Amino acid sequence: MRVVPVIDLLHGQVVRGVAGNRAEYQPVVSNLAAEATPAAVAAAFAGLGFREAYVADLDAIAGRPANRAAYQAIREAGLAWLAIDAGVASRDHATALLNDEPAEATSVVCGLESVASPQRLGELLAMLGPRRLIFSLDLKAGQPLTTSAAWSAMTPLEIAHAALSLGVRRLIVLDLADVGTASGTRTQQLIREILAAQADAEVWAGGGVRNRDDLLALERCGVAAALVASALHDGRLTPADLAGFATG
Repeated sequence: MRVVPVIDLLHGQVVRGVAGNRAEYQPVVSNLAAEATPAAVAAAFAGLGFREAYVADLDAIAGRPANRAAYQAIREAGLAWLAIDAGVASRDHATALLNDEPAEATSVVCGLESVASPQRLGELLAMLGPRRLIFSLDLKAGQPLTTSAAWSAMTPLEIAHAALSLGVRRLIVLDLADVGTASGTRTQQLIREILAAQADAEVWAGGGVRNRDDLLALERCGVAAALVASALHDGRLTPADLAGFATG
């Protein structure tokens, strides 16, 4: 299993996500970096041996311009491979994102929160292909995070099955209610059910990872990559704890 650090961007700063309440997010205070700038945080993660990151551009997700300068700063600091959630909701959005990013080192995260329907997800998949697109099954307290009637009629497991049946092969399972709370990851049973039906799916998981034991529990579920942030900043995941997990 890989461990992938998360960088949440808001108004040009790296912020600490807490339970998905974005209006309350504040610049991160980290044991690793003296500043909450994208360059400083990325350099700290690179110093731990990481070479990739999941970047959640909260401004872009809210409909504001993407922070392309931050993406470049993150890459230049040593995290060359990025999975970027910039609120991509259409082919035009995806094209605009990839026009300014190195396609060979960029995965486009298409989140349930942003993508209006299974049909729209299928259009994005046809454009990007299953190696570049990652579908994020966005949840909050176990419920799908969406305003779409098409998705709202489905359970989280049904949404996962719908995405996989379209040809999605990389899937993030993320419950925002757990993010930054050090409460553990509540999605393990859902992940087991997804993988029981589609064993070759590549599932990433995040939200609430506290320590090495949580990483090991996710690994036992069959998770391919664990998303972490607060546990790294707080020192609850140390370089010794990361031993045995891939970080590049």
